[in-house]
Amino acid sequence: MTPTGFLRISAICVPTSIGNPKRNREAIEVAIHRETDSDILLFGELTLSGYTCGELFLQASMLDSCRHELFQLCKSVSNRQLVVVGTPWVHASKLYNCAAVIWNQTLIGLVPKQHLPTYQEFYEGRWFQSGTGVSESLQLSEQIGEVPFGPDLLFDSGLAKIGIEICEDLWVPIPPSSIQTIAGANVCLNLSASNETVGKANYRQRLVVTQSGRCNSAYAYASVGPTESTTDLVFGAHCMISENGSLLAESQRIGTGLQLHSNNVEAGLCSSATADIDLGRIEHDRRMTGTMHQTNFNLPRFRSIAFSLPRVARKLNRFVDPRPFVPSDTRQLAERCAEVFEIQVAALAKRISTLPESTSLTIGVSGGLDSTLALLVAAKMFDSTRFDKTRLIGLTMPGFGTSSKTKSNALDLMSCLGIKSEIIDIRPSCLEIFRNLGHRPFGIDCTGQSVESLQHVLEQLPETNRSDLVFENVQARMRTLLLMSRGFVIGTGDLSEGALGWSTYNADHMSMYNVNCSVPKTLVRFLVEFVANHEYAGSESHAVRARQVLLDIAATPISPELLPLTKDKSVSQATEETVGPYELHDFFLYHFVRSGASRVKILELATNAKFSTNYSAATIESWLTVFFKRFFQSQYKRSCVPDGPKVGTVSLSPRGDWRMPSDADPELWL
Repeated sequence: MTPTGFLRISAICVPTSIGNPKRNREAIEVAIHRETDSDILLFGELTLSGYTCGELFLQASMLDSCRHELFQLCKSVSNRQLVVVGTPWVHASKLYNCAAVIWNQTLIGLVPKQHLPTYQEFYEGRWFQSGTGVSESLQLSEQIGEVPFGPDLLFDSGLAKIGIEICEDLWVPIPPSSIQTIAGANVCLNLSASNETVGKANYRQRLVVTQSGRCNSAYAYASVGPTESTTDLVFGAHCMISENGSLLAESQRIGTGLQLHSNNVEAGLCSSATADIDLGRIEHDRRMTGTMHQTNFNLPRFRSIAFSLPRVARKLNRFVDPRPFVPSDTRQLAERCAEVFEIQVAALAKRISTLPESTSLTIGVSGGLDSTLALLVAAKMFDSTRFDKTRLIGLTMPGFGTSSKTKSNALDLMSCLGIKSEIIDIRPSCLEIFRNLGHRPFGIDCTGQSVESLQHVLEQLPETNRSDLVFENVQARMRTLLLMSRGFVIGTGDLSEGALGWSTYNADHMSMYNVNCSVPKTLVRFLVEFVANHEYAGSESHAVRARQVLLDIAATPISPELLPLTKDKSVSQATEETVGPYELHDFFLYHFVRSGASRVKILELATNAKFSTNYSAATIESWLTVFFKRFFQSQYKRSCVPDGPKVGTVSLSPRGDWRMPSDADPELWL
């Protein structure tokens, strides 16, 4: 286990010698010696004997051999790993299908299967007894000592609390793992022997993934493989590891090209799946999801079996998504964008339906990503409803830093979408405000200056003298004044800007309804591209032009365009040079808000992610410091943001997901 709480689990299918516990024990030992980096090794159902023994399960010779080989196996297990294997076990003249739990050369528990399938191809009730209701401690010998026996066992290392069920236990209406997790288990292990039939693997995978999500837990599943008897069935060696409703790792199995030639003891294993489980995220989600702890029945008593695992620093065996808000799969990305866009459209339609029909709707269209997405949402809403589209007015308000490219893109887009547009040059009004305030922009005396002469002087400024917050804020507030003086304002600011406070208070920070409020910046560009390629995919001239404009906007560097242009009329202000790369900030935001991750853990995750740029550890850490400083400093802005729709699992609405005092102390995160 890592110092930050990642638990490594390997679900393993080893070659089976049916009815030969000694050879099976040797195969398990080969896997143990191979998987030394894993904290938990999980093997399949009845691994020591083989699942398909039939009447051999009643033979004393084999049962005695299983018992002997289990005790031999214990000698191979150190205190650095928990090993769970399947074995038949006789107690009080009853035969049980058990999971044997081994740690530190000791058998620390035996968990019997509760639900025995005796239908179709399964005959377990012919040989085994259900372990339901069993709760005993077995005194085996002086050397081995007392061993807890029963399905009421939870194995507790402090951070990891492990519940165990066996195959069919998962397929019943109320699996034992459901009860175990309510009682505190955060890791569920399943030893299985599930044969392959057409379509069964997909259903099996859904069971595992859904159970991990329903239980807010990790779920590891290990099934036996094709070296079991094939007299009537074929077992697929299907191994899976899931966490909180997401599949982290899955082995090859019969049906997906499993390499059969490696199925021998020397090769060590048929298939396996290994992943690092984020116990911290599971714990966070359980604290957040209060309904998990609301039960209307009396839980059975569970016995806690203590063990320990060392803390080891190691590279994560887990895919860390560098863009957690943006699916990497093209089809999933398209589905995500379609769903988000429709949520935005539906949300705006409902809000507009409450307004008098004479109300005008205004939106500031800058030619940048955020205002483009908001305009697309508004246009789609009008096209999809009975509302009169002439109510929507797009205002382009060029200032001292507006480029010709963004201005023309804004006007072209509104023309393509059939939106009524206006241009209002805000520079004369801003110049008057500078004079009224007695403000000297960048040290320049405005007295007697015309707009054109001031623009010219500003463009001659050296690159080192381009910082004037009043200059920026006056322009931002002037635009909001003009918008709000016209009617109902549709906001454009996105989730990432809200997290970083990258907005002017009571300016672009404010609107009557913000359709982008929970859309992260890394997703905005893909949404614009999605609309371009799907809503305007036709060959008509207006569709082609709209698509071209949208794709050009998506490719434009992000800038608020509030600082003066340069001598060559180019934009001098790049947002990501000031606040940092949005791909990093969205990554930080996701893990801080969604998972409650600490600074150390976020750094660990970030150094294991493959971003579009190869950032050094020092660079990542410096931008993380910027993120936390800005996040805490900007809460006062988020405390009074307009209404807007939640579209994903991360939202900063003060009315919904994120309530935080504006004067909280960030020292713990810095």
